[in-house]
Amino acid sequence: MNCIFVHGLGQNAASWQRIIDYIETGSHQIASPDLFLSLEEGKVDYHHLYQRFYDYCERLKGPVHLCGLSLGAILSLNYAIDRPEKVQSLILINAQYKMPRFLLSLQNVVFRMLPSPVFQKMGLPKKDVIQLTTSMKQLDFSRELADISCPTLILCGEKDKPNKKAAEQLSSLINGASLKIIRKAGHEANTDNPKELAEIINDFWNTSVSYPSKHESV
Repeated sequence: MNCIFVHGLGQNAASWQRIIDYIETGSHQIASPDLFLSLEEGKVDYHHLYQRFYDYCERLKGPVHLCGLSLGAILSLNYAIDRPEKVQSLILINAQYKMPRFLLSLQNVVFRMLPSPVFQKMGLPKKDVIQLTTSMKQLDFSRELADISCPTLILCGEKDKPNKKAAEQLSSLINGASLKIIRKAGHEANTDNPKELAEIINDFWNTSVSYPSKHESV
């Protein structure tokens, strides 16, 4: 079994390492792909990013458990909708399912005012970050949420107020989904409170699905 941790914008594969260190051992593979590594110049938009993530998951043998944060949660949700027979469980952390266009536009205004060095930690140049977020404005998975049938856990950091409403809606629109709040955590819950988040993930995988893990970063 493949258990995939998918990072958000401004993070990389290493952002999941403290979570992975807490995950209980088992017989399955744990991976954390770096989403922005070797992205082709001029192709930094959601469509191309999702296609790379889709291809990555397709290369893995057998079913997958997906755990994504923010942008990683959107990619994971998209893949679970497209490949329901492949996704065995889904964890969505601080996720949106219908992009808040006004907030994305406001965010891009702020991005344009920031100096380029600020974007180094995001793993993408400034122009690519703006291009990526702009390309996501039309995303809306509302109609497909009812078709998700795998065990699903919705998580939100208690300090991540902009995403709390979406988390509550996701938990009601996805059949059988449960909602939990991560204490002492904001948007980047995997780095804000890795121990509690790992405990929640362990409990979910223990009770809902066959358990992961043989540690592996890709």
